[in-house]
Amino acid sequence: MSSATDKAVSEIKWNEAGLVPAIIQDSISKEVLMMAYMNRESLAKSLESGETWFWSRSRNELWHKGATSGHVQRIVSMHYDCDGDTLLVRVEQSGAACHTGSYSCFFNKVEGVAGAETGSETLPTGDRFAMLNQLEAVIAQRYAERPEGAYTTYLFEKGVDKILKKVGEETAEVIIAAKNNDKDELRYEASDLIFHLMVLLREQGVPLDDLMMELGRRHNKSKQSS
Repeated sequence: MSSATDKAVSEIKWNEAGLVPAIIQDSISKEVLMMAYMNRESLAKSLESGETWFWSRSRNELWHKGATSGHVQRIVSMHYDCDGDTLLVRVEQSGAACHTGSYSCFFNKVEGVAGAETGSETLPTGDRFAMLNQLEAVIAQRYAERPEGAYTTYLFEKGVDKILKKVGEETAEVIIAAKNNDKDELRYEASDLIFHLMVLLREQGVPLDDLMMELGRRHNKSKQSS
């Protein structure tokens, strides 16, 4: 093992079975995809290969995520918590993370939680941009699962040229709506443009976080020059 791997292994608090839970998160949508366990060897293999390896408690063996399905997870970053007893692994997910074919393993909703929002379409009242987070997650799910009949599936299956065509068309519609001074039309067409732009970002593997950082960089630069 490399010195970096030795350091990571030594700083983890392994349980009595020599394992540590690893939370796997989509680096783009920030959705939690799955939880599995790593031992010292699978952690070392993950660090050295750049893809996730786990320890199967049921089969009592190492397993390389996606080795048979092709749904591998390329590691973007890895962190451990304040106690050193849990890993957070951010990945670029190829296909669905769950063995059921679902984008995430966490698709069973617990109902009746006191104080929780009801209905999947309800947005937190304190976050005016929560819809963008929700939309990014839905697009990521469509990208992984490709449900039959879904418009987003159609776009992803057609590829980048079709997506770019739609971005161009919606941009033109926004321009026309603005020239017509029609606020209702502008709201509708701008929403279409944002949706198709987010589909393009997912297809290209660019998270909204990157756009926020770029905007922040420009803002800070403009403040420094003023």
